[in-house]
Amino acid sequence: MKTYRIETNRLVIRCYAPADAKKLLSAITESLEHLKPWMPWAAQEPSSLKAKRDLLKKFREEFESGIDYTFGIFNKKEDRVLGGTGLHTRLGENEREIGYWIHAEFLNQGLATEAAGALTKVGFEYEKLERIEIHCDPLNVRSRKVPEKLGYTLVKVIRNKPFPATGGTRDTMIWEINRETYPKSPGSKFELTVFNKIGQEIK
Repeated sequence: MKTYRIETNRLVIRCYAPADAKKLLSAITESLEHLKPWMPWAAQEPSSLKAKRDLLKKFREEFESGIDYTFGIFNKKEDRVLGGTGLHTRLGENEREIGYWIHAEFLNQGLATEAAGALTKVGFEYEKLERIEIHCDPLNVRSRKVPEKLGYTLVKVIRNKPFPATGGTRDTMIWEINRETYPKSPGSKFELTVFNKIGQEIK
């Protein structure tokens, strides 16, 4: 993974560092009721500051080693975590899954679309991926609008998928975009600047 930092019109999307732990803990704690219905990991929150430092250290190590790529979504000053996202590797080689969540205070501002759009562009134009998916619950109206806006295609709905956070099940929509359809998608129009590990701009 070449890309460590992405700057868009409103956001800085970058690899986490352990020093971000306090900001992340605050963002999750302040958004917990909003996150619990949709994010399995929210059932274990709020955690301690030490646990967050350990988690971000793990994210960084996975990023460096190519195991997985988790990003924080920050404001331009980088003094607040506005959410989280990632180009996750669970689909296989040259394919990624984009996940995202947004701080409850910053909902309905298009930030998830901006972040996912940026990662879509980075995935195809900088990381040379072949396909990207977005998974979401059909009942999560805000979340499902993101792939729609970015030109993804709904390819499947998995029914009654286990959801450990509640002990029940839920449906999961699977959206995809590939290298052939990406150039005509809204995601290809995003303006951004991309940087590598040592802060050099990637052209």
